This record gives sequence, structure tokens and C-alpha cells, in this order.
Amino acid sequence: MKLKIIKNEDDYLECLNWVDGLFDMKVSPDSPEGEDLQVALLLIKQYEDAVYPIPYPDAIDAIKSKMEDKGLKNKDLVGKVGSKGYVSALLNRRKPLNLELAKIFHRELGIPAEILLAG
Repeated sequence: MKLKIIKNEDDYLECLNWVDGLFDMKVSPDSPEGEDLQVALLLIKQYEDAVYPIPYPDAIDAIKSKMEDKGLKNKDLVGKVGSKGYVSALLNRRKPLNLELAKIFHRELGIPAEILLAG
């Protein structure tokens, strides 16, 4: 297969089928076919990112999820974010998530800035 920019669904499906075949053959990444495979995967990703974008999750939902993962309660944010009432209002969407709070949640919870600042 000649590698080229994927411009439409037919090109995309053709490339996917070709990649599947190479995976089935278990080509070595260091072989010429393996290097073509790596380029094809980049082309597929570029097309998918443009045509099938994945929206960012809601920032507050991401904060709540990360808190649950880390076993944190609202009271664990008091002092870092604000008072107990402020933390509650923030997590219940009665107060806005501002840039300073986004920085805190990025630093303390490891949530990517793109998620906290999206929307």
C-alpha cells in the first residue's frame, strides 16, 4: 500500500484493513513494513482526531472522579480550595471553577489542565 494522507472514509477503511493485515503478520517494528505500519498508525490517528473528536469530560465530574479514585472527601479540600461551604458550592456547580482553582486541582489531583479549562 502506498502511504498517503487519509482524506475520506474510504481511505480510512482501506488503511485500517491494511494495518490489520500487518498486525496479523506480526511484522517487526524495525522492518521496513514495521516502519510503514508506524506511519500508517500516525495517519489513522490524525484522521480520527479530525473526524471523530473525543470531547473533554466535564471539569467538575473529573474532579469528583479523581477525588473518588484517591479516596478524598470534600473536607480534604478545605484549606486548599476554601471553606467547607465553598467546596460544596463548587462541587455542586453553584460556584464557578476559576483559573486559580484549576491550578490547584491540576497540582493536587493531577487532572490535565485541558480538562479543567475546557468549556
